[in-house]
Amino acid sequence: MDRDNGPGVRVPEQRAHGERAAGAELRFTVLGPVRVWRGSEALPSGSPQQRALLAALLSRNGRTATAAELIDALWGDDPPSQALATVRTYASRLRKTLGQDILVSEAGGYAVRIPREALDLTLAQDLAVEAEKARGSGDRGQARALINKLLGLWDGEALASLPGPYAENQRASLEEWRLQLTETRLDLDLELGCHAEAVSELTALTAAQPLRERLRELLMVALYRSGRQAEALAVYADTRRLLAEELGVDPRPELSRLQQRILRADEELARPSDEPAPAAVPVRPAQLPATVPDFTGRATFVRELGDRLVTPEGAVMAVSALAGIGGVGKTTLAVHIAHRARPHFPDGQLYVDLQGAGATAAEPETVLGSFLRALGTADSAIPDSLDERAALYRSTLDGRRILVLLDNAHDAAQIRPLLPGTEGCAALVTSRVRMVDLAGAHLVDLDVMSPEEALQLFTRIVGDERVRSEREAALDVVAACGFLPLAIRIAASRLAARRTWTVSVLAAKLADERRRLDELQAGDLAVKATFELGYGQLEPAQARAFRLLGLADGPDISLAAAAALLNLDPRTAEDLLESLVDTSLLESAAPGRYRYHDLVRLYARACVERDEQPPVERELALSRLLDFYLATAAGVYALERPGDRLVAHLEPTRHPGLTFEDRHSALDWLFSEANCLLACAQQSTGQNMLRRAVDLLWAAKDLAESGANSKQYESAALTTRDAARTYGDARAEGRARTTITNVHIVAGRFDEAEAERAMQLARSADDPVPNCWAPNDRGVIAIYQGRHEEGEQHLLQAIENFRADSNFVGQASALCNLSRIHVSLGRVSSAIELAQQGIDIYDRMGLSLRLANGRYALGIALTRAGRLPEALNQLTEALALFHDNRQPLWEGVTHFRLAEAHLAAHRPTLAAAHAEQAIALRGIGGEWRRGTVLTVLGKALDSIGQPDRARACWHEALAIYEQLGAPEAEETRLLLMPVAAA
Repeated sequence: MDRDNGPGVRVPEQRAHGERAAGAELRFTVLGPVRVWRGSEALPSGSPQQRALLAALLSRNGRTATAAELIDALWGDDPPSQALATVRTYASRLRKTLGQDILVSEAGGYAVRIPREALDLTLAQDLAVEAEKARGSGDRGQARALINKLLGLWDGEALASLPGPYAENQRASLEEWRLQLTETRLDLDLELGCHAEAVSELTALTAAQPLRERLRELLMVALYRSGRQAEALAVYADTRRLLAEELGVDPRPELSRLQQRILRADEELARPSDEPAPAAVPVRPAQLPATVPDFTGRATFVRELGDRLVTPEGAVMAVSALAGIGGVGKTTLAVHIAHRARPHFPDGQLYVDLQGAGATAAEPETVLGSFLRALGTADSAIPDSLDERAALYRSTLDGRRILVLLDNAHDAAQIRPLLPGTEGCAALVTSRVRMVDLAGAHLVDLDVMSPEEALQLFTRIVGDERVRSEREAALDVVAACGFLPLAIRIAASRLAARRTWTVSVLAAKLADERRRLDELQAGDLAVKATFELGYGQLEPAQARAFRLLGLADGPDISLAAAAALLNLDPRTAEDLLESLVDTSLLESAAPGRYRYHDLVRLYARACVERDEQPPVERELALSRLLDFYLATAAGVYALERPGDRLVAHLEPTRHPGLTFEDRHSALDWLFSEANCLLACAQQSTGQNMLRRAVDLLWAAKDLAESGANSKQYESAALTTRDAARTYGDARAEGRARTTITNVHIVAGRFDEAEAERAMQLARSADDPVPNCWAPNDRGVIAIYQGRHEEGEQHLLQAIENFRADSNFVGQASALCNLSRIHVSLGRVSSAIELAQQGIDIYDRMGLSLRLANGRYALGIALTRAGRLPEALNQLTEALALFHDNRQPLWEGVTHFRLAEAHLAAHRPTLAAAHAEQAIALRGIGGEWRRGTVLTVLGKALDSIGQPDRARACWHEALAIYEQLGAPEAEETRLLLMPVAAA
C-alpha cells in the first residue's frame, strides 16, 4: 500500500482538543519499531528498554500504569534492585521529548494521553471495525480495501527489538492478529473471484506457516478455482502427512470436507461466494441499446416474439431468430421487443453486435469474455478456451432470468456457444441468413414494411403537416426506398433537416433511376439502393471521403489515419467525417475515431469501384494510409530503440506519420492502433505496396513480442510472405519470413520457424535486415532446442553481420543471446562478460526495453555462476523495465528466472511465489515455457514440504513436454521417479 511519510500513520489534520495541541502533532508507531514522529521528523525515543516502557504506556489507551506494573512489563519476575529509579529515569527522559501534557504522572504511576489517530495500533483497530461492518453489509470490495490499508500500517515485526516479557507477549499477539487479518483478506479475495492472484501469496504463507490449516484450506480453494485441481488435492495430501508427522493428528473436518468437494468437482466450490458483490462489479447487466422513439408498425411480430420470449418459469429456454436483408429493421425490431420484455428478465440483459456481415465476424470466445465480465466474473477467473468459457457462461446464468440479444450473427455456429441453455433465460438473434440449422429456434423472416407502415414511419420523422399536404409524393418516396426502414429513415431525416425542400422535391430526386439501382428487391442490391439515397445527396467532397474510407480493412479508423488516406489536413478531414456522421452513413465510435456499419462499408466499396476516377486513386489512397502507419510505427520503433539501424533499412514513405513527445505516448498509439495497423499490412499485398507492408510489420514487432496481438500479426505476416513468394520478391519474402519466425519464437513453436529460409533469401537479395536478424533468431531457437554449438555459430555470424551494418543495438542483442549459449555450455565467466558487453551498448544507446533483455541475460549468467545476490538485482531491474514497456510475456519469463535464482539461493518460498507469477503472466515460449515454469514450481514446492503438489506440477509439465516432443521430458521423469518409488 501507499503510505504517508514515516511508518504509515496519517498525520492528524485537526487538533483533537486545545489542551492537547502538542500531542496532536505527534505520531507513535508500535506496528514495527517503536518510534515517535513530529511531522516527518523522527524524535529520539531512547534505549530499547525506554522504548519498551513507552510501548507499555501506549498500549493502555491513556489509562494510568502503576510503577509496579511497568516494572513487571520490563523485567518480569527478576527486576534489578534499582528498577523503580530506572523507570523514573526513563519516564523523565520521555517527558522531555514528548512534553509534560503527553506523559503525565498521577497516582504513583504514568500515562500517555494522545488522540486515537496518533497511534498506528488504535488506527488499525478502528480500520478493522470498519472492515467488519463493510463485510457484514455485503460490501466485500470495501472490506478488502480497508483490510489492505490496515495491513499496510505494519512496518515489519511489531515492537521490533524490544526486551521484556510484556513486549514479547504483545509481539506474539499482534503477529497472530496480523495473520488472522491476512486470512480474512485472502478469504475476501476468493469471494471476489481473485483466486489466481491469491495463489502466489498463499503458497508463500503456507511455507512460512506450515501448520496453519486455514491457510492450506484457502490455498486449496484458490488452486481449484484456477483450474489446478490436481495441485489442490496435493496440498491436502501434504497437509495430512505434515500434521501426522509433526503433531500426530489428522486434518480438521473442514479441510477433509473440502478435499471431498474437490474430488467431486463441486461446481458450487468452483464459483466465488453468492454474497452480494461490491457495486464496482457489474452483476446485473443492462446492455440493450436505446430503442428508437419513433418505432413504427411490426405489431404482429412484436406480439408474436414478445409472447415467445416471456416464457413461464420452468419452461425451456426460448430462442427466436430474425432473418432478413440489410436495412430491413431487424436490429430495431429486436431491440424494441427486448425493451418491452425487460421486466420479465430482472437479472439483466446482454447485447452484442456479432459483426456477421463484415469481413471478420466477432469470435465467440471474445464475446463470452465480454459477457462474463459484464456478469461480474473477474478477468483472472475467465478461462482461455472457447469450451471452458461457454461452460462457465452457462453456469453463471444458471438460476437467473437473463435476456441475451445476439445482433448481426454470421451463422448458427457462431452463436451456439453464446446461447444460455438454461430455463428462465431467452435469446433473440438477428442475422442476414435464415438459421435453419439452429435447433429449437423459432425462425422469423422479416420482410419490408407494408406501404401503410412505411408511410407512418416517414410521417413520424418528417412531420404530419408536411406529409399530409403531399401524401402521393410521400408514397412515391417510400416506394422508391423499397419500403426498407433504414432507407426511409435516411430519406426522411434528410428532408426533415432541409426546411426549404418539399416532399415532391425528394420524390423527384428518387425517381431518377440513374441515381439508384433498378432491382430494389434483389438481395443485397436492395441494401445498396437503400444507401444510394443518402450517398446521392452528398456533396462531392463528402462522397469522395465516403468512398475512400471504405477501403480500409480495420474495425475503425482514427482521424489522423483518415486524414492521411484522404490526403487532407486533419481539420478539413474532421469536418467531412462529422458531416458523414450526421447523414448516418458513418458512425462516431469514440472521439476522434470513426467506423462504418458493416453493410455500409460494403456499399462504400461498391461505390468506389463504380465511381472513383481515375481508378488509380483507390491504390493511391491505400498507399497513403500504409505510408501513414509505416512512418508512424517507424517513429515509435526509433523512440523505443534509439540507434537501431532497422529504421534506416525500411522502405521510404512519401507521406508523413505522427510524432510523439515520449515513448509512453508512442506505445499508447501503437497498441491502440494495433488492429487497424495490422489490417492495413494484411491488405497491402499489391506489388507496389508489398515491401512497405512487410516493413510495417517489422516496425510494429512490439505487437508480436507483447503477445497481445500475436495471432493477427502472424496472419498478416503469412499473407505478405505468400504474396512475396507469388511475385518472386526475395527481399520481401525474406523479411516476412523473419517476422514469422519472431512470432513462432514467442509462441514456443520452434519447429515452425522460418529463419533458415529467411537467411537464404537475405543472401540472394543482399538484404541486411534478415541477413542480421535471421541468424540471431536461429541462435535463439537453438538455445531452446539444446543445440548449443550450432546456436553459437549462428550467433557469431549474427554479431559479424550486425557489425558490418553498424547496427550496435542488434549486436548487443546477439551478444546477450550468445551469453545464454555460453551459460548452457558451462562457460560462465565468458557468459557474464558477453552479457555485460551487451548491457554497455544498451546503456550507451539509452535503450530501456533492450536494456531489460541485457539484464535478463546477465541475471541468468550470474545465477549459473552462483553470484545470486547480483543475479537477483539484475533480474529484478529487468522485470521492472519489461513492465514499464508493456511486455507481459517477458515479465512472465523473468519471474521464471527469478524463481530459478531464489531456488538456487535456497529460498524456495520466494521461488514458488515468482513461479506462480510466471504461470499467471505466461511467457515467451508458449506451452513449452509453461512446462519449464511448472518444473521449477514443483522443485520449490518440494523444498517447502509440499511433495504431492510438487508431483502434480511435474506430471502436468511432463504431459506438455511429451506432447511437444521436448527433451526436457526426460529430466521431469527423473524428478518423478523418487516420488513414485516412495
